[in-house]
Amino acid sequence: MGLIREPLDVDFEFDPRPLTDKEKEDISNYIKAYKAKNAKKKSSINLDKNSVSGRR
Repeated sequence: MGLIREPLDVDFEFDPRPLTDKEKEDISNYIKAYKAKNAKKKSSINLDKNSVSGRR
């Protein structure tokens, strides 16, 4: 992973305060929903070594 340069007109700031229980739960629920949504996509794709052209 490389460095991310800050654009001249944008300041990247972060909030060092600890997360509340509600925020932790919201983030956890979002991650679960994201993984469930993407698991359906991955399970429908059949990756066979011979089916991918140019790779061995």
